[in-house]
Parts: sequence; C-alpha cells; structure tokens
Amino acid sequence: MVQPSLCFLGGLLGLFLMAPVLMASTPASMCTPLKTLNDSLSHRRRYMKHNFPINYFIRVHHEEIFKLSNISKMKLKVDGLDELVLQRLWFQVNQGVLKKIIRVLPERHPSRPYTAELERRFRDAEGVFVQSHPPEVFQQELPETIQDIWDQLTEEPDRVPESSWRFASPKSLVDNLCHTMCCLFWECFSGTESSQDYCEVSHSKKGRKTQSPELETRPTEPAEW
Repeated sequence: MVQPSLCFLGGLLGLFLMAPVLMASTPASMCTPLKTLNDSLSHRRRYMKHNFPINYFIRVHHEEIFKLSNISKMKLKVDGLDELVLQRLWFQVNQGVLKKIIRVLPERHPSRPYTAELERRFRDAEGVFVQSHPPEVFQQELPETIQDIWDQLTEEPDRVPESSWRFASPKSLVDNLCHTMCCLFWECFSGTESSQDYCEVSHSKKGRKTQSPELETRPTEPAEW
C-alpha cells in the first residue's frame, strides 16, 4: 500500500510542477520571433509616417483599429477571458492590417520592402504561435463577443456595410500592432517596468504628442500617389 501511495503523490507533484508551464500564456519559443518583429517595429516612424503623404489614410475594418482600449473593453465584457483567445485575435486582426498596407504601396515605394519584411516576420511569429499549442486549442469555440469580431474580419469585403469601414493612417495601425503585442505577450518584453504597464493606455502615449481622437476614424479619402 505504501508504494502506490508514493506513486500517487509523485504523480501529483509532477502535475503541480508542470502546471506553470501549461498555464503560461506565452510559450518561451514565441519570444525570439516577437522580439525580431519588435526590432523591425522600432523603425516604423520613418517608414510608416515620413514616407507617406500628410494625412494619408487607408480603409480598414472597424475591428482592425485594434488598440489597448479594445483589449480592456473585451476583458470587461467577457468574464474570465482567456489571454490565448486575445492572442489569436491579435494575429487575425494584424495579418489583415499588414496586407492592406502592402496592397496600397506601389512596387517602387520606399516603404514597400520594409512593410514586406514586417509582414514576413509577423508570419514567422504566427507560425511559431500555432506550433506552440496543440491543434485542439484552435478548434475550441470562441466567446460570442470574440466570435462576432472574428466573423466581421473574415467577411467578404463587398458584403461589409459601409458603416463598418474606417479610415486610418498606416502609422497608427502599426503603432496599435506594436502596443497590443507588448500587452498580450508581455512576458517576452518585461524588463525594468511593471508588466501591467504594457496594457495601460497611458503607457502607449508616453513620449507622443496628443492626437485628435478623430484622426483614425474620420471618413476622408486617401491621397493619391
């Protein structure tokens, strides 16, 4: 009777030691591709602002203007929202954002090689993300609020109501990508600052001038090249 009991206790201990690994929201393997992506994002001001005409906007889904405040609102709406679900949504949102930016850039535009490289590094990170989780994770039913957003993102463009489109600058879209990445994958970027800071709206505004809240959503036609 003693030996089975010891085995049982050993099994419990093993599960207890494995629990932090199973519950970690960001696998360690994700950090290298995300940090590589972040290195590219550090040059976004030059390539996403200075190389574009003033007040240049592109048309995106309302859901593709994905900011820290959106994450906060979703956590309030969905009780116990799994971080992994938000990470999946982050990839879905931003793959569309990067494709739309590339689509508007002429072949010889000075920002096209940079944006293509950004998109490639993003896909590399997405590939590691998928490989880091069992297939069942991506087959799980999403919370209704998240599923609604997902459905709207994947809707055929010609079936999307005009009221659901927004206009945003490439710089603001890539800023959102960067800020929300640091929030949702904070384990890869935590250093001297508190991890909580990455998900605070005020954190993303440090060192930036205050912008009009209408800048990202006003329906102004984009300038022509």
